[in-house]
Amino acid sequence: MKVLVLEDNERLCKVIAGALSKEGYKVDTFFDGEDALEALANGYQCFILDINVPSLDGISILETIRMYHTDVPVIIISSNHELEKIQTSYEIGCDDYVKKPFFMYELIQKVKKLCKVEDKLLDLGLGYVYDYKSNYLSSPQGSIKLARKEVLFLELLAKDINRIVRFEEIEEYVWEGERATLVNIRALVKRFRKKMPEGATLTVKGLGYSLNSSQCKLKK
Repeated sequence: MKVLVLEDNERLCKVIAGALSKEGYKVDTFFDGEDALEALANGYQCFILDINVPSLDGISILETIRMYHTDVPVIIISSNHELEKIQTSYEIGCDDYVKKPFFMYELIQKVKKLCKVEDKLLDLGLGYVYDYKSNYLSSPQGSIKLARKEVLFLELLAKDINRIVRFEEIEEYVWEGERATLVNIRALVKRFRKKMPEGATLTVKGLGYSLNSSQCKLKK
């Protein structure tokens, strides 16, 4: 499911995008209203719009969305607490309104309620299947619970099965912005491989890791 996020605070925008990505959403981010407006036709299933952004405000974009999409969920976020703007947002057709500052958990729960993630499975071969909804790995021997970093690592690899994921990406995504050494990453991969079927994870020397595209397939 694709989500458009319009937020001119680049740091907050990146945090929102990262949190949504970890929940299985595909996210496009915009800092400018005009840029977001040009992208409206790109097939989004949910919109998160800040009101006060450069060029074109979030309420104007909401109006445009409702001209063509009456049933696509729209969440307005803003530090503006003026009752008139909140009322206008609901009258035009926003589905929910979040006031800044907010807990990221609050926003994610609202998105989950309005925008359900599609059921998706990752077939890793040899009878091993990963369920994105439960974060469990099933195997011929039974269910295998993955640790949080193992889940993040697997889902990062699965974003593009044919692509090599570099050490820097693993550090940013799996350690969620915290510092990690090559020793940390290799220790994670060693633990991870003990839970995976043989041959599912490939090492590309000096670059990073990938899933074995001849063995691993996404299923719906």
